[in-house]
Amino acid sequence: MRVEEYQELVSRLFEGIRDADTRKAYQEVFDADTVATIFKLIDDGYIKELGGVISTGKEANVFYAVDRTNSPLAVKIYRVNTTEFRHLWKYIEGDPRVRIKKRSRRSLIYQWARREFKNLETAVKHGVSVPFPITHRKNIVVMEYIGDERGPAPLLKEVLPKDVEEFRELLLDSLSRLYYDAGIIHADLSEYNVLVWEDKPFLIDMGQATTWEHPLAYEFFYRDMNQLVKMLKRLGVNITTPHEAIRLLKERVRR
Repeated sequence: MRVEEYQELVSRLFEGIRDADTRKAYQEVFDADTVATIFKLIDDGYIKELGGVISTGKEANVFYAVDRTNSPLAVKIYRVNTTEFRHLWKYIEGDPRVRIKKRSRRSLIYQWARREFKNLETAVKHGVSVPFPITHRKNIVVMEYIGDERGPAPLLKEVLPKDVEEFRELLLDSLSRLYYDAGIIHADLSEYNVLVWEDKPFLIDMGQATTWEHPLAYEFFYRDMNQLVKMLKRLGVNITTPHEAIRLLKERVRR
């Protein structure tokens, strides 16, 4: 892409943005290639317009968008130039689904985004409550927006559902389906990665999720279970060990 083309695309992308925080969030993730990829998604009809910030993180920012029917979307954009990618490698290395020919930051981030999309696809196929995946390109994942016109769904860390018991059962059911039906370990389960919407849980941040064949699978799994113990205590279940959490999940396994 020529400098003039890049500058023109950036000008179009940033047009109308006056909020300083939103502009900063855009600047953190948009290099020339990412800008071009966004406009390719627009040309292909997946995105009509990119909007404000839903969330910011160490590796990615998530933006609100709408498609051509004005239906809301969440667009997750991974940082290519500033992400510390070495800690990501342990999740990808050993995953039998992944083949990386070139171990560079850019190729790793692209694989990470592709992996998140595929994990979401597999989760949906097995009835796990996650945002529905729509498409992915390079370092970008487009998915269902969970929330309404007033704002995105809050995190479990921030709020408790009105019907705690129903929410708890739905959460355990989704996690059981994820680990035992889909065969995927979340590997970063916490109150920060569960959305609460209409008293239903939605699991998010699936880029690091891996299979039971990964050499560190059980380390990741027991770390998840320790976090599940903490979540369940907050949701009214008085358990103290990851083994008790595992038992609750296995009780829901489909025969």
